[in-house]
Formats: sequence, structure tokens, C-alpha cells
Amino acid sequence: MAQTIRVAVSGQPNCGKSTMFNAITGGSARVGNYPGITVDRLEGVYRENGHISHLVDLPGTYSLTSYSMEELVARNVIVDERPDVVINMMDATALERSLYLAVQLMEIGAPLVLGLNMMDEVRRSGVTIDVDKLSRLLGVPVVPCVARVGQGGKELMRAVAETAERTKGKWSPFRLSYGPDLDPIIERMTKVIEAANFLTGRHDPRWVAVKYLESDEQVMAEGKKAGTTHDDLLALCAEAEAVTRQHSATTPDAIIADWRYGFINGLIKQGVVKGGDELRRNNSDNIDKLVTHRFFGPLIMLAVLYGMFLLTFSLGEYPKGWFEAGFEWLGEMGTTYIPEGHLQSLVVSGIIGGVGSVMSFTPLICIMFAMLVFLEDLGYMARVAYMLDRVLRIFGLHGMSVMPLIMSGGIPGGCAVPGVMSARTLRSPRERLATILTAPFMVCGAKTTAYLMLVAAFFPENPTRAMFLLVLAAWAFVLLVSKLLRSTLIKGESTPFVMEIPPYRLPTLRGVLLHTWERVWQYIKKAGTVILAVSILMWAVMTFPELPEDTVAQYETQKEQVAEKVKADNPSANEEELASLTEDAQKEIDDAQNEEALKYSAAGRVGEALTPLTNLAGFPWQANIALIGAFAAKEVFVSTMATAYSMGEVDPEESGSLSERLAADPAWTLPAVLAVFAFMLLYTPCMVTVVVIARESNWKWAVFSVVGGLCFAFVVAVAIYQIGTAVMA
Repeated sequence: MAQTIRVAVSGQPNCGKSTMFNAITGGSARVGNYPGITVDRLEGVYRENGHISHLVDLPGTYSLTSYSMEELVARNVIVDERPDVVINMMDATALERSLYLAVQLMEIGAPLVLGLNMMDEVRRSGVTIDVDKLSRLLGVPVVPCVARVGQGGKELMRAVAETAERTKGKWSPFRLSYGPDLDPIIERMTKVIEAANFLTGRHDPRWVAVKYLESDEQVMAEGKKAGTTHDDLLALCAEAEAVTRQHSATTPDAIIADWRYGFINGLIKQGVVKGGDELRRNNSDNIDKLVTHRFFGPLIMLAVLYGMFLLTFSLGEYPKGWFEAGFEWLGEMGTTYIPEGHLQSLVVSGIIGGVGSVMSFTPLICIMFAMLVFLEDLGYMARVAYMLDRVLRIFGLHGMSVMPLIMSGGIPGGCAVPGVMSARTLRSPRERLATILTAPFMVCGAKTTAYLMLVAAFFPENPTRAMFLLVLAAWAFVLLVSKLLRSTLIKGESTPFVMEIPPYRLPTLRGVLLHTWERVWQYIKKAGTVILAVSILMWAVMTFPELPEDTVAQYETQKEQVAEKVKADNPSANEEELASLTEDAQKEIDDAQNEEALKYSAAGRVGEALTPLTNLAGFPWQANIALIGAFAAKEVFVSTMATAYSMGEVDPEESGSLSERLAADPAWTLPAVLAVFAFMLLYTPCMVTVVVIARESNWKWAVFSVVGGLCFAFVVAVAIYQIGTAVMA
């Protein structure tokens, strides 16, 4: 019978943990060059030589002290589930810092295998790491790796199997000295904990004592519920602080960190590293002198953003045209081979017109995703966070807010769901909440689809400039609303920003293609499921109820009268000429009938009912329907508009693309277009995002994001339309 091994994969951000997890499991955990990218539980399986290893990819964390949600999740998985083996991936170019987490894992007693990643960069820098000596000194297996090419994965898993066999699930905590001031107090605290059997069912007693001295919030909260021993431990903590302040002018947690780093330095100085105590990343540092310069850095950042849009529209225009032509051909086939009636309307206007309009933007989305993935894996996004910290702090946010904002669509192509979830990396609850509430303002991939359609319709001469200004507007609204929230509902001081800037690493082509395909596939899958379902639903509410028979009869009478008039006005015309002239004359009546039928439907009535209100913002009535449907998913705006405009046409397959139909509608004045742009940017997040906001905060704030966003978006849209109309008058 095959042996099953439970393995947790841990590591600090930017160490290559998720990359190695992918290489081992063949999975596709997202990889990024900034903290907080892995915020959910990701699992995979590895089989070899009769062993079945179930791996869990933990969130990236610098420490096992629960300062952030990431650290808490990682620690709880290890402590509660007690895996058979923990793989700790380490950045070999920053060995001292990476060993800090490894030492803490040893202290809780987890059976450990160390993966020493980025050994190719170590060799290029001329530095040597004695892996065997490091393994002997620590007493745990150490495996050299290059995760980005999968090197070392099999060796890691062999070490995992050997460790599991040797330890047989037994945990052996490593006892690290914390000096003459703290060791005696830790010993007394340990005895108190053991005597009272205080939290020992879950934690090692000495580890609990150390956590109390570090003021670990979660452990102390557990202890407070567990009994009066908590008060005894707090008294000993106060004694420890008095001793350390008297002898060292510092606090116990600082002493603990110093002795851990002292232990690590002692290891390194025993010949583990030759050529320098800490590897220098000179190339990255030299590049950053320009890239993160106070003046040139922001200009480079804006140039990168502008260049992304320029490439997107330059490279994507032709394949987008091919997609549009393909769906137009499908519409023609549907009209030709499906008998006229509801089924034809459903297939041509509802499914092909709705889903096809969304799918037509796949080439543009694909190009944008590829560039975003490249910048993430390159390490540039961490520099963006560093540069924007000074600006964000002015508006009550935090440098770490940049990551959730970018993931939500700060550079178009993101998604508010992982963006909101990654706000867990913020330690301040107030800054975290402000980030969660404003992240949905960004231009996510779903909004990008709608904006690409609107830009193609109304700004065909300057699509790059229009999208660029739109993204800048999104950032401006995020900052303004954040300042408003932090000055009123979410008051509080800002917290310091500390973040690692990883070295630049050229992404592999395989990695970029893999992660781009992941995002594009999610887009396609959404179009084939959610968008398809909502498109069919919107077709139904835009079709039923149908016009009364007497109204239809009136239109038929008008068409007969027009046919007779054409015949009377053209007595010399043959039958073919008369048929053509009659069809042209009746087209206006058909269009009027179709438009009245659309307005008579359930969706049309809702759109008409909202018209007195939305007229203040200049919204065409079709946009009313589309914006309601877009609450399910923002791409639905495109599919609903396509359905509405195709159902209003006699021959939808001959009426051009959706963008062309929009551009031909006189209701879309420039102020109305800009008002819809702003409303789409700011109004209610999609349903999934609202649920995630509730999960990450509570339902009160989720409802606030819906109602507050809707009201704020409408006020802004009305202001834009009214001012724009007055200026253009």
C-alpha cells in the first residue's frame, strides 16, 4: 500500500515557493514578485516510488508571529494540521533573512526540508554556499534548487520521503537560547504552562512562552480564554520587559529577534557562505537608481502604462477584427439556416450577439494579460509599490495597498476578487478596509472589455490615450475616496511601510505563457458560463412580453400601405425592382416595430422606468438595462448592449460591429459617453466581489460598497453630463 505524506510548502515572499510548488505538482499556483500573491489554500499531489505526497502551498510569510493575515494562515495550517513534513523554500541570494523563518519552523518542531532556491544567481555572483555544511549545522536536509526551471524538485521530494520515514510524524522542537536575561524567565513560564496544561494540546509549552514574550495576539487571545494562567504569564512578561529594558534598553521581542539572527550569523560565519555574508544584487540596485528615482521613476511608470495600451491596440486590432468577422459569419449562418422566430432570435441576438461581442475582445485581453504577467514576474510591480507609497500615505492608504489595487485592475486586466483578498497583507484594519472598499474602482478585466468596446466606438482615433486617461481617472478616484473615507468613517493613523524589493528576474517564456493562459482561460470560461447564462436571461427579458396583436397588426397595415404607395409611385418598375424599393421603404417601419417591441418587453419597461432618473446623467435607455445586468458580471454590459442593439435591427448580421452601431446612435453624445464611463468605473461591484468584501470585512461594509458606490457613481455621472452638456451648448 502506498505511503501518504502530508507536506506543507512554506517560504517568504519572492523565494520561488509557488514556482517550485507548480514544478512539483504540475499545478498552476499563481506566481508573483510581491508579498500577498498567494492568499488561498492551494493543493497538489506528487507520486514517486510508492509515495503519495499531498502538498499544500502556504501563503508567503516572513515570520510565524501573527502580525498579518498571511502569517496567521501559514502558521495555523502548520500548527493545527501538523503536516508530516514542511518544505521551507529559501532565497539563496538572501540567506540570512531566509533562515529567519527556517529557525522558527525548527523551534515549533516541524520535520523540515530546506529548499535553497536561486542557486543559479548565487553562482553567477561568484559566491559559494556549502550546502552540505549548512545541512549538518542545522540538522535538516538542504536541497539546492532553481525553481523557475524546475531544478531540484525531485531531490526535494526524495528528501521529503526520507524525512517522513525518519521522523514518522514526530515533532522535535529546537531549543534556541535567548540569552541570560530571557532564558530563566522562559524556563519559569514553561513550567507554569506545563503544570496548568495550558494550551499544550495545540502548542509546545516553550513555544507558547516565547509567543507571549513576543506579544503574539492570537496566542494571547487563546490564552485569555483558557484560564487564569494567562494572568500569571502576563506577570512574567512584565518582569521580562522590566529586565530587558533595565539591562539592554529594549523589549523582549527585540531580544528574541536579535538572538535568532545571532544564531543565523553564527551558522554563516562557519564557512557556509564564501565570498560575502550576504549576496549583493548590484545589477538590480543599479537599475533601481533610475527606475525608482523620485523624478524619473514615476515618468517611467506612466510610460510603461501608456506603452501597454499602445501595444494592446496596435497588435490586437487585426485579430480582434478576425474574431468579429467570425461571429458575424456565425450570425449570418444562424439567420440563414434557423427558421425565423424566437429560436433564431435567441441564437443570433442572444447567444452569438451577446457572448460573441465579449469573446471578440479576447485578443486584446490576451495581450494585456501577457504584459501584466511579464511585469509581475520581472519584479517591476514591487518598485511601483515602493514609488507610490509616498503618494498613498497622503490619502490615508499604505504602500502595501498598491498590490491589491494593481491586482484589482490598477493596470487593466486584474480582478477585484483576488485584489480584495490580497488586502489581507495590510496590518492596519483601517487601511485594509479603505483598500477593500476602493479596490473595485479599478479597471478590472471585466470592465476592460466594456471600455474597449466603448473606446472603439467613440474614440477610434485615439484609443490608447482614452484608455490611459481612464486608468489615471480610476487611480484619482481611488485616492480621493480613500481620503474621504479615512477622514470620516475610517479614521486612524497610518502605519509604516516596510517591503522587500526583490531582484529583477527575467521571466521565462513558459511561465509568461502559462500564467497568461490561466487568466485568458478564466475570461473564456466566464464568457461560456456566466456571460452565456446572463445573455440568455437578458434576451428573454428583452423579448417577453411581446407586443399585443393589435399593435403588430397596425404595423402590418402600415407596411401594406407603404407597399401599395411604392407600387403606385413606380408604375414602370418590374417585380424585382418593386421588391427592393418596398423592402427599403418598409425597413423604417420594421425598425420602429422592433424598437417598440424592445421597449414593451420587461427589460425595456425597466429601462423606460429608470429614464426620468438616468436622463439626468444622459444614459440611453439601452445602457440602463445593460448596467443592471452588469451587476452580475461587468462583461454582461457588452453582451446586453449587443443583444439590445441587434434586436433593434432588421438584419443584425448586416449592421456592423457593436461599436459601429453604438457610434451611429445619436443618443450617445460625448457628455453621455463620459458619464457612462464614470458610472461604470465607480458603481456597485459585481456580485462575486460583494460577497468577498463581506467575507473579508462584514456585510455592513459589503452593503455600503453597493449602496454607497451606486450613489457616488450616479452623482459623479450626473455632474459630468450636466457640466459637459452646458459646456458644449
